[in-house]
Parts: sequence; structure tokens; C-alpha cells
Amino acid sequence: MKLLLLLLPLACAAQVTPAAIGNSPNADWLTYNGDYASTRHSSLHQITPANAKDLVAKWVYRLDGAKRLQVSPIVYDGLMYISNTNEMVALDARNGRQIWHYRAKGAEGARVNRGLAILGDKVYFATADCHLIALNRRTGGPIFDVPYSSFAAGYTTSIGQRGFVASLHPDTGKETWRFWTVPGKGEPGSDTWGNFPAEMGGAPTWTTGSYDPALNTIYWPTGNPWPDFYGGRRPGDNLYSDCVLALDADTGKLKWHFQFTPHDVWDWDANESLVLLDSTYRGKPRKLLVQANRNGFYYILDRVTGEFLHAQPFVSKLDWTTGLDDKGRPKVVPEKIPTPAGTKVCPSVRGASNWMSPAYNPATGLFYVVTLEQCDIIVASAKEPVPASGFRGTGNEGIPTEPGKFYLRALDVLTGNKKWEYPMPGPGVMWAGTVSTAGGVIFSGDDDGNLVALDAKTGKDLWHFSMGRSLFASPVTYMIEGKQYVSIAAESDIFTFGLFTPPTH
Repeated sequence: MKLLLLLLPLACAAQVTPAAIGNSPNADWLTYNGDYASTRHSSLHQITPANAKDLVAKWVYRLDGAKRLQVSPIVYDGLMYISNTNEMVALDARNGRQIWHYRAKGAEGARVNRGLAILGDKVYFATADCHLIALNRRTGGPIFDVPYSSFAAGYTTSIGQRGFVASLHPDTGKETWRFWTVPGKGEPGSDTWGNFPAEMGGAPTWTTGSYDPALNTIYWPTGNPWPDFYGGRRPGDNLYSDCVLALDADTGKLKWHFQFTPHDVWDWDANESLVLLDSTYRGKPRKLLVQANRNGFYYILDRVTGEFLHAQPFVSKLDWTTGLDDKGRPKVVPEKIPTPAGTKVCPSVRGASNWMSPAYNPATGLFYVVTLEQCDIIVASAKEPVPASGFRGTGNEGIPTEPGKFYLRALDVLTGNKKWEYPMPGPGVMWAGTVSTAGGVIFSGDDDGNLVALDAKTGKDLWHFSMGRSLFASPVTYMIEGKQYVSIAAESDIFTFGLFTPPTH
């Protein structure tokens, strides 16, 4: 279950406007993925392939008690905002000096927090026990604290018994609409679950969606059905799990949906970033939505109608289907459905991709995505599922003789064809994302705990810096006082880099 903070012109005129967010990223970085379209492409161009070798560490901030930061920082007007479980910090983005720190009193649970939002003079974040908190962005003073779901009923931020997307008013936190991702009895799509109870269906909405202001449409990805690996009690496609939902921004009404993995029994949720772009496709202008899905396929959809246009594997290790039909529905190989004895399946449960953010550079026409080549043994069980117990329909295990390997791959955005790849040595544990810049540099974290800078056109390794940490976050870039910076969260720390500036005498 994921909170949607709706950033629309109905909000009062204030310092950070919807128009400013629509023009991000520039000197500022105002949304989780940089812009409404989730491209993570910055117009900054000070750092280039020619000077990337001159990058140096500028500052490091340690957040006491943090162990696995996954935040994508927000940067505005010289301040950087970062979040962790049940807390938020404001830093001077030039030097990492702490300005204020807020910790939610009495918050329960310890779920991962991946980010926050900004509008007007407020910054917002969600606690692990499903409260939306708004703070004054300058002082950290609380403005409101509103629950939007029930922790006692098994909901935590990122996880839900029955997923939903909710619109909360930015001035008050009051809910204005809600769309349930598992239909109630008698509602459209409920027949795709057999008699499985909707309140246990899963389909959580635990990552950030995208938004097209011109179409007034929000695009939100949904997670897998529950229990993860055994589908015997939930016959059918299990809508709206593993989908992209196109929702009217004013009402939450469903305009269309597309399901990537019907009746998922491999835990391949569709919570990967949905990137929006306009291009000439097959000879005519189209408004497109693209996604590198956890199931191993790169998809291209028409984002006006939801029409399936194209899909192509972006990993070599893919054996669960013989392909997709002309509507994008997979042709599942029956022998790859998990059994009590265990079934080898490619890609692994972690997926060909996952929640870490890809990037799209319109100048190169390339889509950059961190990719995992790996298979798993998946075991299913008909054991009676118990809600909120952690039971997933049994589980999965790696294959010791076949360790996974990460790559940063650059795909042609209109075909999915691989143009280059950057292999990552390491233990196969990281999940860092990417950011693209107009300077022609792609930044990402690698599997050895480095921030790396690559040539956006060729994938050439330009620079790297070892932070000695495992990486589970996506970098951002911003500019202050004419200087471009790149920041990334690494376990307990925020590392920030910029070009070397010779001392003046």
C-alpha cells in the first residue's frame, strides 16, 4: 500500500509550486524520480565525460541509527531533505550541516522509508505505521499528523493486506479518493480471484507512480498477489496485481490497466518505475509508457489507451515463458510453476529488475536500468495462509553454483534492444538506481559499494569512488552557487560529490 500525495494546482500558492515541480529537475530535485514522468534526467551539464575524472567527495553526513538508507533526497533552495524510518532531516546541501531533525513520537514499526515529498512550504513523509506527517520545510515544525490506514489491521508503509492508492489533500492530509487494487466482492475484476477474500489479496502499491498533467492521469504500479508462491486458492488473473493502473487524478477512477504477469506465483511485482515519454513510434506520434519489468521483459504501452505495443526480454536468463501474445499476455511454461519439490526459474525472485530507479536520456534515446542475471529455486506450499504472519506460500533459495551478476544496461527506448552494458563485479547484493544528466554522464551505484560515472553514449567507465557501503538507493544531482553535486545514500550515510575546485590564494 502506497501513499499518493497529489500535487495539483488546487494547492495554495506557495514557494514550491506544481509548476516548479513540473520543471524539475534543474538546480533543484523536487520529486523522488526528479520529474513527474520519472525519467530521472537532469538538465545539468557541468559534469561531463571530459571532466568526470575530477570528481571528489565534498561531504558525508551520517544519520545515527540508520542501517540501510534507501532514500532519494529532495533538494530545494539550498536545503536537502532526507528520510529514514519514522524520521526526517534537513541538511545544508552545500556542506551537509544538519539544519533540523524530526522524529515521529510514538510511531510503531520499522519499515523502510524510501523518500518524501515537498509542496509549498511543507515537506511530507509517511511513518511505518501509516501516518502522513507534514512539516514546515524551514524549521521542521509539525503541521499535521494524519493516519491513512490501520497498523493494527496489518498495514505498514510499503506493505498492505489489500493494496490501495489514496489521494490526500496537501493542506490537511484529508483523503479525497481511494482506489483499491484488489476489487471487492461484485466489483469489476473480483471474478479473477475465485473466492479468495479481497482483504488478503495483496497487490501493494509500495513504490512511486508517475503523472501526466496534460492527460490528468496518474500511473501507478502494483505488487504481486498474496500468498506469493502458491496460487491454488486464488484462481484467475488476480486483478489488479502486477499491473500499471491509469487513474484520473481528480477522482481516482480507473481509466485503464495493463497486467504484466497474470496469476503471479513468482513474486514478480510490477513496482518498477513507469517512465513516460512522447515520441514518434512506428511512424506516428505516440504518448508512451515504458517499464523494465521484474519478470524480465521491457514493455512499451500507449499511455493514453493502455494498448500493448511491444515487449522484449532485457535479460538472457528467462525461461518461465515462451514469449508474449499480441496483447502482451505471457505464454507460461507449465513446468516453471513452483511446486513443493522446488522449481528452478529464471529470473530469480529478486527479478530482472526491481524498485531501484532507471533513467531515460532523450538526447541519447537510451533507457538505463540496473539488471540482475540470476535464477532461483522456488518452493510452493498449499499450507493454509495466515494474514499478517509473513507467510509467503513457502519461499525461494539461491543456487550456490550460479551466483547472480548485476549489469547496468542501456536499452534503445523504442525497441528494448541492448546498446551497451556495464558489468558489475561484487557479491550480488546491491540495488542502486541511476540518474542521467544533460552533460552526458550516467551515475549509478555498483555492487562493490562504488558510486560510478559512465559515458551515457558508450558506457565507458569514467570515474568511481568507493564508499565502503552496500548501496540500496538512487543518486540525485543538483546545483548550488553554480556548482553541480551528486548525492547518494549508502547504508547510514549520505555521500555528496562535486568537481575538484583548486584553492584560491
